[in-house]
Amino acid sequence: MKVTIASLACALIAPIAFAQTSTTTTETTTNPTTGTTTTVNPATSTTTTDATTGTSSSTTTSTTYTAGTVTTYSPGKTVVVRGPEGPVSFALGTAANIVDAAGKVVTAPLRAGQKVKVYYTGPTEKRTVERVVVED
Repeated sequence: MKVTIASLACALIAPIAFAQTSTTTTETTTNPTTGTTTTVNPATSTTTTDATTGTSSSTTTSTTYTAGTVTTYSPGKTVVVRGPEGPVSFALGTAANIVDAAGKVVTAPLRAGQKVKVYYTGPTEKRTVERVVVED
């Protein structure tokens, strides 16, 4: 009987103990010339509303990563990572940073066989690499 009561008490308290909250920050700007209002959530989405027509468009961007080992690397140009789905090629833009697990910039070039996570946004045909995290 005591075990049943203790089990029920734990089951009722656990959801409260593990509750999490999140905060969303948005920024809204209005262009006085066109009447266009733009709302930006810096993390993930942009919504634009045209005041004259009342139409609204929204774009959501999420960051994805591919983990694997480096097979080829051309500094400032491309990195090919072999992951569970096979080799994947990424174009490195000027905004892409190569960092270690602590977030410090790595100055040495990537080597074949290094374990990395490549964080990117956009669909496959328009991927934009944000950063490469070296796991070794």
